[in-house]
Amino acid sequence: MSEQAISRFPVPELKDLPDDIRDKILAVQEKAGFVPNVFLTLAYRPDECRAFFAYHDALMEKDEGLTKAEREMIVVATSNANACQYCVVAHGAILRIRAKNPLIADQVAINYRKADITAKQTAMLDYAMKVSQRAEEVGDADFETLRGHGFSDDDIWDIGAITAFFGMSNRLANMTSMRPNDEFYQMGR
Repeated sequence: MSEQAISRFPVPELKDLPDDIRDKILAVQEKAGFVPNVFLTLAYRPDECRAFFAYHDALMEKDEGLTKAEREMIVVATSNANACQYCVVAHGAILRIRAKNPLIADQVAINYRKADITAKQTAMLDYAMKVSQRAEEVGDADFETLRGHGFSDDDIWDIGAITAFFGMSNRLANMTSMRPNDEFYQMGR
């Protein structure tokens, strides 16, 4: 286990956190077996922490539309483009588990165009990368391409919203120097 700091900012003690945030962290710890550093890092600002995880869960925990693995693919591909080590490592672990594929996260992070994914998923990631890196260029043709692959307007919104949300998350993780938990590296392998 690493002894390096998980954030440039103070990391509050669990006992000092508001009850709702502490309860959420303890529930995650019980499920995962450890506390992902993102929870401890963002708990420094409780109101923002609550808002962050409310929006995260609204985007990432849906059971309709995109699969949960596809949602994680978006995070891994765009987080790599944004040079966010925390999100590539943490969401790469979640992607491996949700896709039941020990290779997929590395493939998607390094070059999704050569990954073992479907043409539909490649189109999804092409759009996500465009939103991530060149959102001002998004146009009607992008929507037609995605609809041609069977994506609904709600799916297209989700692809863009996940990309935009994690653009913010990537920047927070880099600003805080958020360190990935060592546990993530072996998950789903």
